[in-house]
Amino acid sequence: MSNFLEQFVSDVKSNIPGLIAVSVSEVSTGVSYVSHSEKKDFDPEIASSFNLEVVKAKKSAIEALGLKSNIQDILITLSDQIHIIDLSDNGEYFIYLAVDSSKANLGMTRALLGKYKKEIVKEL
Repeated sequence: MSNFLEQFVSDVKSNIPGLIAVSVSEVSTGVSYVSHSEKKDFDPEIASSFNLEVVKAKKSAIEALGLKSNIQDILITLSDQIHIIDLSDNGEYFIYLAVDSSKANLGMTRALLGKYKKEIVKEL
């Protein structure tokens, strides 16, 4: 598993412009399987633990509204960054990604994350 996750981080670093940080975490436990940051002062594991609460809150809202939908991703746009919480189709894992909004292409980033999350489900 660690070779796959190392390759995942390497692919993200190579293919996603403006990368700030990335992590892969389990939804049920909050355990982060891999994390990487391009900035010393940005801890993706801390960010992932807080973003897990966002995922749980949204799941609760969906349930309270009686919706029959699943979360695909959650997009948070800051003044200078884009944060994406991309849930696996089975809802067991999520990729947390932060990018510099002046360097990132949102469409390309989301497409790559879609590809990566399918691979993650196969491997984990």
